[in-house]
Amino acid sequence: MLRSGGQWLRGLRLPRFPPRGTPGRPRSVCSREGEGNPPSSAETQWKDRAETVIIGGGCVGVSLAYHLAKAGMKDVVLLEKSELTAGSTWHAAGLTTYFHPGINLKKIHYYSIKLYEKLEEETGQAVGFHQPGSIRIATTPVRVDEFKYQMTRTGWHATEQYIIEPEKIQEMFPLLNMNKILAGLYNPGDGHIDPYSLTMALAAGARKYGALLKYPALVTSLKPRSDGTWDVETPQGSVRANRIVNAAGFWAREVGKMIGLEHPLIPVQHQYVVTSSIPEVKALKRELPVLRDLEGSFYLRQERDGLLFGPYESQEKMKVQDTWVTNGVPPGFGKELFESDLDRIMEHIEIAMEMVPVLKKADIINVVNGPITYSPDILPMVGPHQGVRNYWVAVGFGYGIIHAGGVGKYLSDWILHGEPPFDLIELDPNRYGKWTTTQYTEAKARESYGFNNIVGYPKEERFAGRPTQRVSGLYKTLESKCSMGFHAGWEQPHWFYKPGQDTGYRPSFRRTNWFEPVGSEYKQVMQRVGVIDLSPFGKFNIKGQDSIRLLDHLFANVIPKVGFTNISHMLTPKGRVYAELTVSHQSPGEFLLVTGSGSELHDLRWIEEEAVRGRYDVEIKNVTDEFGVLGVAGPHARKVLQKLTSEDLSDDAFKFLQTKSLKFSNIPVTAIRISYTGELGWELYHRREDSAALYDVIMNAGQEEGIDNFGTYAMNALRLEKAFRAWGSEMNCDTNPLEAGLEYFVKLNKPADFIGKQALKQIRAKGLTRRLVCLTLATDDVDPEGNESVWWNGKVVGNTTSGSYSYSIQKSLAFAYVPIELSQVGQQVEVELLGRNYPATIIQEPLVLTEQTRNQLQKNGGKDKM
Repeated sequence: MLRSGGQWLRGLRLPRFPPRGTPGRPRSVCSREGEGNPPSSAETQWKDRAETVIIGGGCVGVSLAYHLAKAGMKDVVLLEKSELTAGSTWHAAGLTTYFHPGINLKKIHYYSIKLYEKLEEETGQAVGFHQPGSIRIATTPVRVDEFKYQMTRTGWHATEQYIIEPEKIQEMFPLLNMNKILAGLYNPGDGHIDPYSLTMALAAGARKYGALLKYPALVTSLKPRSDGTWDVETPQGSVRANRIVNAAGFWAREVGKMIGLEHPLIPVQHQYVVTSSIPEVKALKRELPVLRDLEGSFYLRQERDGLLFGPYESQEKMKVQDTWVTNGVPPGFGKELFESDLDRIMEHIEIAMEMVPVLKKADIINVVNGPITYSPDILPMVGPHQGVRNYWVAVGFGYGIIHAGGVGKYLSDWILHGEPPFDLIELDPNRYGKWTTTQYTEAKARESYGFNNIVGYPKEERFAGRPTQRVSGLYKTLESKCSMGFHAGWEQPHWFYKPGQDTGYRPSFRRTNWFEPVGSEYKQVMQRVGVIDLSPFGKFNIKGQDSIRLLDHLFANVIPKVGFTNISHMLTPKGRVYAELTVSHQSPGEFLLVTGSGSELHDLRWIEEEAVRGRYDVEIKNVTDEFGVLGVAGPHARKVLQKLTSEDLSDDAFKFLQTKSLKFSNIPVTAIRISYTGELGWELYHRREDSAALYDVIMNAGQEEGIDNFGTYAMNALRLEKAFRAWGSEMNCDTNPLEAGLEYFVKLNKPADFIGKQALKQIRAKGLTRRLVCLTLATDDVDPEGNESVWWNGKVVGNTTSGSYSYSIQKSLAFAYVPIELSQVGQQVEVELLGRNYPATIIQEPLVLTEQTRNQLQKNGGKDKM
């Protein structure tokens, strides 16, 4: 039995170690490599002007200072309230891994590891970097499926990753009990690093390139100035900064409150255990790979001649430091720990002893229980904050050591070049809003911590903290009829069930209980008429004497005429697709802009900042929460809606992409003739309090036509068949509009010099290297989701972006990026799904013509073309 100080562990509550107020040494038990006093310059220098002030001296803040200074920025100042690494950095377990289920976060991990490999040579500071690799253990068939799912999402990245058999696992980790092990996911180059030494090496590099790291320097006040600069006040004096970056770790909430922001962050307690020397470990000829037992929910690595073991308890047992949220972080807390509580992790200790039997005879020499900061979804918040000029954040790092290097580089590039180097909207601090309450944050942090090692399914839903205050007017009407999905605080129907159908949440890597109901919803829209709740759309009103000039500068498309709508894209200066919106010109100089739910504040920030930068005389208002949206689509949509209004809805009177203000059964509505399904349809914008009444009159009016509901899963299948692109999948800050097939929406010959225009001309002149294509696949019970590897001639040549089952041809359908030379219709490739390569064929898009195109061809006598 695992023991502590010669006593048997079971039932024993250990004293806290090290005691509160004593700086601990958790990683290497005795001392850290390279630890020493900071150079005197950190104490004596001061600057009253800075290009960038970074608040917080943990590994993330110091990494940003290093990268900005190395890239040539002058006057980089980092302010730390006590000493470098105080907070969460100093006691971290220091794990480093190439693995991440997110697509572009793999790039962050990859850059971090490559940086850490050469940092000692660059700075002369030892970092204590060990790279024995890591193995994730699968002990269930569904976990093996997850490994296969992750393999196809890694194949088109630089990261090395392999599925290995039990025999190879035992060879690499001979101390394992192999009884339950089915497979392993192996990443060469993974390992662990000394967080203190890492931070000191980054600090040495930052100083070498000219940054000032000042500590102790407590920030007491942040004062914004009318020109966008900041006065940052400390007891040592004031610094005027062109921008500030909040990298204050678990102090980030306090920093945010200085300027009226409530960052959704909460400290949680995380424990790990360090053992004394174990003879079997000492006898090994090479260091053990880091082990992650996913069912046991713990990590384990070698620590000198012993082992270090860290579990993630269930959400019921884990401990949130909620008093820090209500009362603030204790003023003197910096390099202290909480009292250990091994009873809380005993279940995991017993699983670990079964998996690694030598633990049963080991002595505990250290228990570390320290605070780490969680956001609701466990991902950090990185980037500029909407609504506050020149205020950036790098906060909420549950895994700060592996993220520090990559995030420092990512933010540095963004700050210096005016756009993110690649898409990471999942880290956008603006994914949260006023709906993100403290209660929600705590509930989600508990869930996220407890779910650290659960199976990561496609289309995953997590239910803690739901619903928020952000529900549409239809929530109560629809909640018992459908499976809801979570979209930026909103609840939105994913699919609907009928009596007798399986209504449970049944996540799977294969087709599951929603497959047949979604097929019925697809037919509903194609053959009759359906209604969908689209209220989560982000919605902005823009008006003013410069509104047309602003939008002409922001968007690559022309500005629509009054009474009409178009699809428009905001591009970055390098010609990448920052956002896609519908732009409706409602009255002269007054516009309604609509974007996807997950892009609401992401897009609003870009628009607002450009308006300020160009001194445009406009009024911008976010009306997302004020208005609900219903979509009505299908061949009978016009017939149903015509019953409710005296306004002529005929094709001649209400044209495609036209917008009008009218009333349905005396309910005021802004109607736009557009539908993401590609079928005849309207989007109906109305006061949120009118949603239920409007829904009821539409459903009642459509009884004769067989009206029914449909959800976002069916809409996705419909839009893919019409070859409609989706922002975040087919286009984002990793793609340009030409390779994404968006030429129709980009008017390079319009007079306005829109953002990205010159870069796009250069891209066109240089020629494309890849192109988005549409693929059909003959699969069995699995469909593409997006981000799978595309193979040709035995090599990975591209990746899918999104996919679904096509209910019209009864095959799988996907978008994919492939090299330009492989982009011709009829080209054969393969798509990897769950460990198997399925034949795929590039087809002429769209698979199904839109209703508008079908009608046009019919009018022109083109039935043969159809």
